[in-house]
Amino acid sequence: MLKSLARNVSSIATQQTIIDDMCANDCTASDKTVADYLNALRKIFVVEDTPAWTPALRSKTAIRSAAKRQFSDPSIPAAVLGANPDGLMRDIVTLGFLFESMCCRDLRVYAQAMDGQVSHFRDRHGLEIDLVVSLPDGRWGGVEVKLGSGRIDEAAQNLLKVAGRVDEMRTGKPSFLMVLTGAKFAFRRPDGVIVCPLGCLKP
Repeated sequence: MLKSLARNVSSIATQQTIIDDMCANDCTASDKTVADYLNALRKIFVVEDTPAWTPALRSKTAIRSAAKRQFSDPSIPAAVLGANPDGLMRDIVTLGFLFESMCCRDLRVYAQAMDGQVSHFRDRHGLEIDLVVSLPDGRWGGVEVKLGSGRIDEAAQNLLKVAGRVDEMRTGKPSFLMVLTGAKFAFRRPDGVIVCPLGCLKP
């Protein structure tokens, strides 16, 4: 089950997906067994899923409410998968999901210090924000995670598109929109979106 969770880190994998993965490896498990194991892993802080953010939208588009599968620390799925630096450099997709998991962990630490939380947004048309930081007073910020710099423009446009669909009268304007990257330089784009390397995050 841990291997299935590790393969599906930073994704919206259903419980049935986990069961199917286990059955493909000659294991059998019921819905109740998997649910009990997941609950046990949450209690000992191995997994910490990212809940869905449900803002008020201008349109009537349905918002997906499934949580993203996450571990409390990205080193856990990396270890479960037997990943090493050379292997991850040859598998950029997996590295990208692990990088998003690391970004989620760091943002969660900063948000929880202010009684905030980190969630994700996805509607039924596939429009999404990787991570949303929200505070009890209603302030929020959207974060797209991109390992490299090649897709920063795409990520910024996506953030602006989602922000444009939010009902600002009810949800408020975003306090910030940010592309969190593994690149070297931090800057603010002309459209107002912040580009920030993960190592530049400060409390």
